Amino acid sequence: TVTVEPGSPTVTLLQPPGVPNAYYARYGWTPWAPLSAADVPAPDTVWTVESGGELTEATPVTLRWDNGKGLTFRQTFAIDENYMFTVTQSVENDTGEDVRLSPYGLIVRQGMPPDLMNFYILHEGFLAMNGSPGVRDQLNQFKYKAARDFDLSQTENGPAWTMDVTENGWIGFTDHYWMSVLIPNADQAFTGVARYDEASDTFLSDMRLPDATIAPGAEATAATSLFAGAKEWATIRAYQDEQGVFRFVDSIDWGWFFFLTKPIFRVLHEMHKLIGNMGLAIIGLTFIIKLLLFPLAYKSYVSMSKMKGLQPEMEKIKERTGDDRMKMQQEVMALYKREKVNPAAGCLPILLQVPIFFSLYKVIFVTIELRHAPFFGWIRDLSAPDPSSVLNLFGLLPWAAPDHTSIFGILSIGVLPILLGISMWLQQKLNPAPADKTQAMIFNWMPWVFMFMLGSFASGLVLYWIANNTITFVQQYTIMRSQGVPPNVLGNIFGAFRKSSKTG
Repeated sequence: TVTVEPGSPTVTLLQPPGVPNAYYARYGWTPWAPLSAADVPAPDTVWTVESGGELTEATPVTLRWDNGKGLTFRQTFAIDENYMFTVTQSVENDTGEDVRLSPYGLIVRQGMPPDLMNFYILHEGFLAMNGSPGVRDQLNQFKYKAARDFDLSQTENGPAWTMDVTENGWIGFTDHYWMSVLIPNADQAFTGVARYDEASDTFLSDMRLPDATIAPGAEATAATSLFAGAKEWATIRAYQDEQGVFRFVDSIDWGWFFFLTKPIFRVLHEMHKLIGNMGLAIIGLTFIIKLLLFPLAYKSYVSMSKMKGLQPEMEKIKERTGDDRMKMQQEVMALYKREKVNPAAGCLPILLQVPIFFSLYKVIFVTIELRHAPFFGWIRDLSAPDPSSVLNLFGLLPWAAPDHTSIFGILSIGVLPILLGISMWLQQKLNPAPADKTQAMIFNWMPWVFMFMLGSFASGLVLYWIANNTITFVQQYTIMRSQGVPPNVLGNIFGAFRKSSKTG
């Protein structure tokens, strides 16, 4: 279904010709002279059902068409439980002469997709893989907007992008969670064409197989596949490993940090299989990430503990130097040097967490495994923002929360974003305050800014950040005590409240 709400409509991937936003696949043969377009099946050709009835996993369907000039065409369609179609085209030649034909498959998409997200972190549009030996850029991606400006090669039907594959490739369209891809047999050469027809506002993914010369009394057959379904990792990985679909898991948009997103998702996937709850799997993944980063974090927290112990000396320097900021900075740096404290040491774990945070955000955003994955209570979809809202007192008041895309939606933060802000604020109280007043003010506001910034993010990502902050707080608190600098968290909190009340 589209959402987790009761009565939500079912997701419909393909649409037949003649309806708005038509999205379908078509198969046929391109004729060579002396044959013409009238000698081969057309889009409006009426086929006869030769065998089978309703297409199911157990019952393939074969269609037949006779052109009345000695050529008999057949198309057999089979499907498995995961929406992988096998399409077998054949043509019998009873004309008494050689005929030359080229089989093709075509995916047609009319107009921009109605549910196009058009988000910078997500690729939606053409997707093509070229597994030929020596090809450097094997995975090719073009957004719909870019496809409208194709000028890489000019065809009879307008601008297009073309790739020649000697073996192992596929071409099609990808959406947020779904895709439709034409797949020749392994080691099959073909030409892939991505093009846009401005006259009909239509995007086309074209798979053109080598032409065949069919002798009198002979038959030519071309078998290919069409995947039209969800980009579920386990499913497409099975097609890659068991059926030889080259690099099929790369149809998932892993992004620039694929060397992080792929292992992060793999660990998350395995933990979900073990635990059975994706939210708990995210928390477990956070523990693993924090464990891997602990050696660096330990050095950072030891350095920050030493800086915390130098706070009384820092206050004396501020009193002694007054408004002379240059002199204050010089004396502070001299103090750091004398006590062998590196103020930049605390930045390294934070810098390392940035690509990890972005990669996890990417994984949560693009992988269908988190779509509609529940946690506990009111969190029924970890790929969606927290549905609770402070504007209706978290459901106590009889009105719905505003949409997260509106200005009121940004202010309408839920329970998880509030817990995130509190966890960041508590963690901040363990750290030494910046000597500069402006920096200190920015530092104090950061938890609450992030609380609103991440309020509209996926609940799974906010859950990761809360778990990360909580584990960091426990680690840092323990290390500071071991270094003889026991943090006075409650005192810092009450002190912050007193400063706020005086300022007010």
